Amino acid sequence: MKLPGDFMWGTSASATQAEGAAPASDWYAWERAGHAPISGDGNGFGSRYADDFELLAGWGFGHHRLTIDWSRVEPAEGRVDPAAVEHYRAVLAAGRDAGLEVWACLLHGALPAWFAASGGFLDPAAGARWRRWVDLAAETFGDLVAGWKPVNGPASFATKRYLTGQFPPGIRDQATFGRALHAIQLADFEAARVLRQTGRPTASVEALAPIIARSEAAAPAAKGHDGVLWDSWLRLARSDEYGDAFDYIGFSYYFGVEVDERGRPGPYPPGEATGPQGYVPWADGLRVVLDRLAAELPGRRLLISELGYGGTDDRARADYLTRSLDHVGAAIADGIDVAGAFLWTGVDNYEWNDGYEVPFGLFTADREPRASAEVVRRFIGRD
Repeated sequence: MKLPGDFMWGTSASATQAEGAAPASDWYAWERAGHAPISGDGNGFGSRYADDFELLAGWGFGHHRLTIDWSRVEPAEGRVDPAAVEHYRAVLAAGRDAGLEVWACLLHGALPAWFAASGGFLDPAAGARWRRWVDLAAETFGDLVAGWKPVNGPASFATKRYLTGQFPPGIRDQATFGRALHAIQLADFEAARVLRQTGRPTASVEALAPIIARSEAAAPAAKGHDGVLWDSWLRLARSDEYGDAFDYIGFSYYFGVEVDERGRPGPYPPGEATGPQGYVPWADGLRVVLDRLAAELPGRRLLISELGYGGTDDRARADYLTRSLDHVGAAIADGIDVAGAFLWTGVDNYEWNDGYEVPFGLFTADREPRASAEVVRRFIGRD
C-alpha cells in the first residue's frame, strides 16, 4: 500500500549497539563481568558514520535516530570530554550533509558509570544531574539536531534493570522497579519539555505491545502488565503539565504479550513460532497499537520510532515489514495520523545480551543490502 509523500522514512540505532560500550558506561563493566557478550566497536559506525549516512540516504531514507552517548560526553560527573563533543558534532554534521534529518536520543540502555553508582534515577539528586545533561546536550548539539527522542523505551529500561535483572545493576525487585519506572518516565517527559525550547520537534519512544489475557481469570494480571506499558506514561501525556511535551507520540513495536493466570508474560499469538529472542513477530499487533493510541490520545500525531525483525530468516523479515507497513497504510487511510516509521535497524549491530547473534539490519555488517532492504525501498518509492 502506498504511503503519503510526506511520510517520514527513517532508521534507528543506539550508541552502545553501533559504536560499542563506552569505557565510562555501566554496560562496559557489565560486559567485562561476564553478564553479556563484549560489544567491541559495535558495527563500526563510530568510524564509518559518513559512509553509512550516504548509504541510508541513497536508499531513500530521510531520517535517522542515533544516541549521543552521555557516558562519552560526560565520563565523570561535571567533566565534559571535548573529543567526544567534537566526535558527535562531526557525526551530526555528516548526517546533515548526507541529506538526513538526524534525531538525537540522550539515553538508550547504558548509563554513565558514575551516575549508576550513585543510584541512577533512584537517587534524590538524579533529577538535577539528568537536567544538567539535557541542558548540555541542547546547548552543545542543538544546532545540528533535527529532532529529539530523549529516552528510549522507559518501561523497558526500568524492567530490564530492576525487574528481570538483564541489565545492570541486575536487580529483581518489584518495589524498586515501580519507583524506577516512575522516575524514568518523568525524566523523559521533563527532558522533552526542555528540548522543545530548542525549536526542534520531540518524539517519545515508548515500548508498546498489546497485552492479552489468556483467560478471564488472567484479566487482573494482564491489567497490571498493561499499566506498566501504557498507564505509566499515558497519565503524563494527558496531564496539564506534560501534555504538550512531545510533538509526536512515538513508540517501538515488535510483538504482543499474553499474560496467564499467575501473571506470567508469554508470546502471542500462542502456538506460533517464536524468534530467537523468545517472542512471536506479530505484524498484526502493530495495527492494534495504532488503534489504541488513536483512541487514547485523539488528535495527536503518531510516530513509529522503532519497527524491526530480529533473526537470520530475511524472507520472514521482508514479510513482517511488508505486513506491518501495509497496516500503517491502512491505518492512515482510516484517518489515523501516522507521521512516519523509523526501522530498526539500518546496519546489523550489537544486540545487548544476544551479542551479534540476532541480526536486525536491512544491511549486513559488511553494508550489503538484504532482500528486505529492497522491499522497504519499494515502499519508499525509490526502486
